[in-house]
Amino acid sequence: MFRVSVDIGGTFTDLVAMDEEGNLTNIKVPTTPRRPEAGVLEAFRRFLESHRPEEVSMVVHATTIATNALFGQLELELPRAALITTRGFRDVIEIGRQRRPELYNLFFRRPRPLVSRRDRYEVDERIDSKGRVIKPLSRREVSSIAEKIRMEGIQTVAIGFLNSYANPIHEIEVKKIIESECPGVFVTASCEVSPEYREYERISTAVVNAVLMPIVHTYIGRLLEGLRRIGVRAPLYIMQSSGGLTPAEDVSHRPASIVESGPASGVVASTFYGRLLGLGDILSFDMGGTTAKAGAVRGGKPEMVTEYEVGGRVHKGRIVKGSGYPVRFPFIDLAECSAGGGTIAWVDEGGSLRVGPLSAGAHPGPACYGLGGGKPTITDANLLLGRLPNSLIGGRLRLDRRLAEEAVRREISEPLGIDVSEASSSIIRVANSLMAKILRIVSVERGYDPRDFTLIAFGGAGPMHACALAEELGISRIIVPINPGLFSALGLLVSDVKYTFVRALMAKVDEVEAERLETLFKELEHEGWRTLKKDGFTDDHIVFICEVDARYLGQSYELTIPAERPLTEAGVERLEASFHERHRLIYGYMERSEPVEIVNIRLTAIGLMEKPKPRRRRLEEAEPPRESLKGFRMVYFEDPDEYVRCPIYQRERLKPGNRVDGPLVVEQYDSTTVIYPGWSLLVDCYGNLKIEREGCHEG
Repeated sequence: MFRVSVDIGGTFTDLVAMDEEGNLTNIKVPTTPRRPEAGVLEAFRRFLESHRPEEVSMVVHATTIATNALFGQLELELPRAALITTRGFRDVIEIGRQRRPELYNLFFRRPRPLVSRRDRYEVDERIDSKGRVIKPLSRREVSSIAEKIRMEGIQTVAIGFLNSYANPIHEIEVKKIIESECPGVFVTASCEVSPEYREYERISTAVVNAVLMPIVHTYIGRLLEGLRRIGVRAPLYIMQSSGGLTPAEDVSHRPASIVESGPASGVVASTFYGRLLGLGDILSFDMGGTTAKAGAVRGGKPEMVTEYEVGGRVHKGRIVKGSGYPVRFPFIDLAECSAGGGTIAWVDEGGSLRVGPLSAGAHPGPACYGLGGGKPTITDANLLLGRLPNSLIGGRLRLDRRLAEEAVRREISEPLGIDVSEASSSIIRVANSLMAKILRIVSVERGYDPRDFTLIAFGGAGPMHACALAEELGISRIIVPINPGLFSALGLLVSDVKYTFVRALMAKVDEVEAERLETLFKELEHEGWRTLKKDGFTDDHIVFICEVDARYLGQSYELTIPAERPLTEAGVERLEASFHERHRLIYGYMERSEPVEIVNIRLTAIGLMEKPKPRRRRLEEAEPPRESLKGFRMVYFEDPDEYVRCPIYQRERLKPGNRVDGPLVVEQYDSTTVIYPGWSLLVDCYGNLKIEREGCHEG
């Protein structure tokens, strides 16, 4: 029996199947951007050429369809949506916060509201911040709105009332009325997706969720139908932005939870490998076909954030505040930039070399693919510098060096007056600068020293750039996993089912009793236990993580602090002390005299899945076997700034214990690893490539 994971990237769709003994089957097919499920089904057809559909016990999937829809991808037209809110709050999603994406641009435009003003309806109800009903709900008024929704052909509805985090009774009642009187219309109540204070962020989350519901529901339906058509009837799970899995049915109701589904799985896989290899703190670096992404893992846990701006602009690795639609869900903390293998290099009007943000994507792809692309990309530059072989994915994709050279000469060399080698090297230098920036964002800008981390490099292009980035940040150890090009798909197989439950509290620490906090945690615990039981988990496979969101009274944002259980008065004091220390680490100072406020309590309910158990193999002699050496190739390095005759090794033929000093290149089915001068390679007992600066070996 196999558990099968599928990850859709910008260029390739990856399938990884794991049997009960931990053996892996890897398949890579081109992505089909306009019909992403078609690439998934093609990968499955390849898998079923040698296996029976009945052998698939579980399907796990990561998808970027939610993000693509909000970015306006073709054939993903946003549905017409309505918002029902408290009287006087009709324009809250348009007013938002006082954030200007471009501070000094008088002509900037805010992102277009996902609900037009004519489709926003007000209800004359009111609940105060303590949850007391000030003005009751009128059913007649809501029924009148329901009739307008039917008449206007609205497809999906978001409900967001003032202070519903304190008392959701009105939102729940309105949802029942709309579902009853508007059959076929999707409905989202803000209390179900984001029961937290801050009406703008909560209502924005509800609106994003509502808009995505028809799209994601249709996509999952098409995918399930396609899988059934080829005989696969295993349950389908989807990766959430938090790094946890959830059943496809739940995602249909909460699609806002999967907007960063794909990138999260790579960090989860890095976390698994970090624990397996005892690496300590990790920087996860994923360079695929369209983007590069970085995340940090500390103490065996990915760094998390509780808010994200979907559809926002990325500038130097950061989401530009105010440029997207806020969503309040747990997200793995990621930084990304437009520096994938297919990212286009160009010369601007001022004569400066630029890389990105446009990508050649899967079609037509880089110029060297020979599919009609005429723009030079990072992949074309790597090919011309001798870092790539003449074909990829086991010979299925031939690379044309002549086409790459023509593109680089026409678009870069001639405008800048430099030769092709210097132009190609310059493209790589600019791309590395962009990617080093996102690694600094998740380390230096979070208060961490990257020199204390191990870099795990993956994605089809990640291992080619890892040494240059490690040198830039002072990192001395790199791990390239067995199948780096399929590593994110592997992350889906090592993930657990995860649900997050939040309860708003809004109370100062010195005014809240430990007994009250413990009662609230028990209520959330019961809800999590009931949900995971429904998914088939037994008590010995259920784990709870308890945390609080705290801040100094009057601050605008919170920090998430672990909470011990059961909570006692002494435990609450330790909670406050932990907040002060966390604040000092993040912001460089703390104020013990300032009152601390607990804004939310949150519980993560985890259903533990069976993990693969990679087999340890006996270490052999240091000298690689003769058959592993494919030959030699001239490869260009930034330092010593010339072509060097490099040995080319076939990774599948290297043995655990083999050690080689750089420079060298290691080729395999799904990726290529470039090891710079001054670095050395060791194949560990699991078959991973352990790359270290010379003189830094551990025994």
